[in-house]
Amino acid sequence: MNKQQLFENIKRKKSFLCVGLDTDIKKIPEHLLKEDDPIFAFNKAIIDATAPYCIAYKPNLAFYESMGVKGWTAFEKTAQYLKTNHPDQFIIADAKRGDIGNTSAMYARTFFEELDIDAVTVAPYMGEDSVTPFLTYEGKWVILLALTSNKGSHDFQLTTDAEGERLFEKVLRKSQEWADDESMMYVVGATQGRMFEDIRKIAPNHFLLVPGIGAQGGSLEEVCRYGMTRECGLIVNSSRAIIYADKGETFAKTAGEEARKVQQQMEEQLKAIL
Repeated sequence: MNKQQLFENIKRKKSFLCVGLDTDIKKIPEHLLKEDDPIFAFNKAIIDATAPYCIAYKPNLAFYESMGVKGWTAFEKTAQYLKTNHPDQFIIADAKRGDIGNTSAMYARTFFEELDIDAVTVAPYMGEDSVTPFLTYEGKWVILLALTSNKGSHDFQLTTDAEGERLFEKVLRKSQEWADDESMMYVVGATQGRMFEDIRKIAPNHFLLVPGIGAQGGSLEEVCRYGMTRECGLIVNSSRAIIYADKGETFAKTAGEEARKVQQQMEEQLKAIL
């Protein structure tokens, strides 16, 4: 899915919602534990209920890797189910990979060749040769960590050099030498508020993956006010507030209702550009 196709999907669905599949075996409804693959059973039900209201799904690999082979199997089945039954959905592997070149090449092979995922989150700390192996795949996306939503982001990302440039700004500027806005996005946390203005001064046209609304307390209105572009430029993620809104038999229906509420808010925000 290229940038224009992503925007067309946003216009068609009047949504830029990404549902985070942070699926924890200890948090899913108990009645699913009798299933052969409880994680996949949960994901499938959540996807079917929320797909009309979102344009992307973001499985966080930590939740699947924590279960070993069973978790990886559930992740693969989830990705395949999306591609087969909901092909209009953009699939993001939230893996935060990034290592020396030959190792990154193997990570890229895993997600882009073996699993055929649309995008993967990548950590930029090790520099260009740790990122460029992911950029060799036509039609695939790198989503580079820039300014994250966690409290500890201030420990490094806001530190300044002798010229007063903050580290996240250096990441934004330098990485644009490696790829353009047709193959690279950035992670910017919803809790960063007006910092989106600073992001847009450096990366005015890139899509931003924005976690942190819902359970983490980020404001959708604030994100849109400071971060939205003429092509939307935002993929806003919500995980726990949607997928764990109900722990009972009606969990999927409730998740769909919560996704619909967010979609309605996004529809209002999109009126400014559509």
